[in-house]
Amino acid sequence: MTFVYERLMGGKSGLSGFLILALFILIVLPLSLDLFRLNLVGKYLTYAFAAISLVLLWGYGGILSLGQGIFFGLGGYGMAMFLKLEASSPENTAIQSTPGIPDFMDWNQLTELPWFWVPFNSFTLTIIAILILPAAFAYLIGAAMFKRRVGGVYFAIITQVIAVILTVLIVGQQGFTGGINGITDLRTLNGWDITSNSAKYIFYFINCALLLTVIMASRFILTSKFGSLLLAIRDKEDRVRFSGYDVSNFKIFVFCFAALISAIGGAMFTLQVGFMSPSFVGIVPSIEMVIFAAVGGRMSLVGVVYGTLLINFGKTAFSESFPELWLFLMGGLFIAVVMFFPNGLAGIWKDYGHHLTNRLSGLRNWVQNSPAGATNKKMVDNT
Repeated sequence: MTFVYERLMGGKSGLSGFLILALFILIVLPLSLDLFRLNLVGKYLTYAFAAISLVLLWGYGGILSLGQGIFFGLGGYGMAMFLKLEASSPENTAIQSTPGIPDFMDWNQLTELPWFWVPFNSFTLTIIAILILPAAFAYLIGAAMFKRRVGGVYFAIITQVIAVILTVLIVGQQGFTGGINGITDLRTLNGWDITSNSAKYIFYFINCALLLTVIMASRFILTSKFGSLLLAIRDKEDRVRFSGYDVSNFKIFVFCFAALISAIGGAMFTLQVGFMSPSFVGIVPSIEMVIFAAVGGRMSLVGVVYGTLLINFGKTAFSESFPELWLFLMGGLFIAVVMFFPNGLAGIWKDYGHHLTNRLSGLRNWVQNSPAGATNKKMVDNT
């Protein structure tokens, strides 16, 4: 069983890194932070889903997507639509001109619920939509691009443009989407108050469990034959194509899986924060997600989680202390990491952490093999 877990997590070092992360977010942080800060960490960890998706896409697949906010937003809006419909019961909206529809629809003089909102009355259909719709949208984008061998900087620009288009569409269709304000005033989930302290704790641990599950699933993919082919495609795409593989299908699959991961993070964001707006769909959040992956290490599933936490804690601290300069500080941090630590936090640990561990191991062996150490060891064995 231990061998299976080590194989799944990428060897002993990968397994230990995974266990340390699990211990950190499941035990250390809940015991050391108050509820407000813990809920803030929970929000940061939802961004880590998108960062993990970029490890698959960018780190292993060589596909730089500047539009992961698209799928993060689709998942978030899907959950927000269900919660908003539950909050818009005829009893809660009796003062509206048209009771039973969301308030922003009533303000925009809609008299009935749009057809594409109707499935989100069901929680089961909502979960299915959160999982299926982003992956289906990613399939359309991937098939259109990868089948025509569009990649590199062109693919990055196209995904960025799609993020802009989707943001403009959401803002412009205020009567259907809530516009620039987004979908707000979300209070209950199947009658359960999601604003209560107990709900915030439960959502945090659910979020952590899903994050760890996603890491394991991603590691399983990367350690399989598919992961080897993905690396080969990144390094020598033409050689893989000449070997008889349909490269486009591999790229489409990993793009769809990355979209699914990001959508899960978006849905958990809505549950923990209590709203969703187009500000989490456009260019800025998508680029920030790339920064999370770069700082954490785009080849490390665990490293990007730490990178996400570090950047967001820094963002919060800088914005509180230097509200006019924090964007420059964050940009400087990103540039410094790219220039001096191109492999991110995971690379720093690989270069220095293992070296320190080896030196400590050597020091321990020297102490044990010294005359005093040998005498002490013999005394302990005799005891």
